[in-house]
Amino acid sequence: MSDFYHVSVLLDECIEALDIKPDGIYVDGTLGGAGHSSHIAAKLTTGRLIGIDRDPVALKAAGERLKPFGDRVTLVHSNFCEIKQVLQDLGIDAVDGILLDLGVSSPQLDDGARGFSYMADAPLDMRMNNEDPLTAHTVVNTWSQEELKRILYTYGEERYAPQIAAAICRRREEKPIETTLELVDIIRSAMPAAALREKQHPAKRSFQAIRIAVNDELSSVEKVMRDAIPALNPGGRLAIITFHSLEDRIVKVGMTDASKGCTCPPHFPVCVCGKKPAVKLISRKPITSTEEELERNPRARSAKLRVCEKI
Repeated sequence: MSDFYHVSVLLDECIEALDIKPDGIYVDGTLGGAGHSSHIAAKLTTGRLIGIDRDPVALKAAGERLKPFGDRVTLVHSNFCEIKQVLQDLGIDAVDGILLDLGVSSPQLDDGARGFSYMADAPLDMRMNNEDPLTAHTVVNTWSQEELKRILYTYGEERYAPQIAAAICRRREEKPIETTLELVDIIRSAMPAAALREKQHPAKRSFQAIRIAVNDELSSVEKVMRDAIPALNPGGRLAIITFHSLEDRIVKVGMTDASKGCTCPPHFPVCVCGKKPAVKLISRKPITSTEEELERNPRARSAKLRVCEKI
C-alpha cells in the first residue's frame, strides 16, 4: 500500500487555516494518503484525529503512514458526508476542526484499474468505494439518453452533451461499452474537429460528470454542509478544498448563508426571524495555490480553499 502516495494540495494553507490546538479534536473527512492528516496529528499532544475515507485502499495506506501517532488517531471507513453519524458512533459531541479535500486523489486517477482515467484502458468503474453497487459501466450502458445528457451538461459542463449522449446510446445498441478507452473513442467521435484541438483532453469533462454521478458527489457535499458546522465547537474551523465550480458553489453558498444573521425581508422594521450568524468567514475569497506549488503539482491549479469559524 506504500504506493498510495498523494501530493497534498494547499498543505501549509490548510494547517494554518485549521489553527490546530494540541489538545483539540480534528476530523480529516477525506483522509486519502494522510498527507494533511500526518501534519495535523504531528501538532497534537493530548488531542485526537479522526480520519474518514470511503476508499478502503486509501484507508489502509493512511493507517501505515499514521502508525507513529498511535492512539491519537482513529480511522473510520465511511463517506465524509456521514460525519454526523461517525461522531455520534464515537461518542464525540463536537470537534475543533474539520478538513475536507474534495478532489480525487492522484493514486485513484493514476491507477488504471480504477477506471477514473481517460488516459489508460480499464473497465468502466470509477467507484471511490469498491463496495458501492453503482459503477460507470451501469451509468454508461443503462441510463437513458436524456439522463446521460443531463449529467454530462450539469456535472461536466460539457457543451457537446447532447451529441455525446446520443453517440453513447448508438454504440451500446451494438454491444455494451466495457472500457474507458472505448468510451473515450465514442466521446471523440461525437465532438467537432475544433473541440478536439483544444488544450484540454476531449473526455475530461465527460469523465468528471460520470464520476460525480457514480459517487453521488454533489449530494455528499450538500449533506456535509448541513452537518459539519453544527459539529464544530465554538472557535472550531471548517476548511474545504474544492476542484470544480459545482462543488465550490455549494461550499461558498453554504458558508456564506451560515455567516448571515437575519433573513427577514429588507422592508421589515424589526427582525422577527431571530436568526444569528453561525460562523464567520476567515477569508472572503478562496485561497489558491502559490506559483511554487503549481510548479511542483500542476493538478493544484483548480484547487480552492474556503474556511469558516464557528461563532
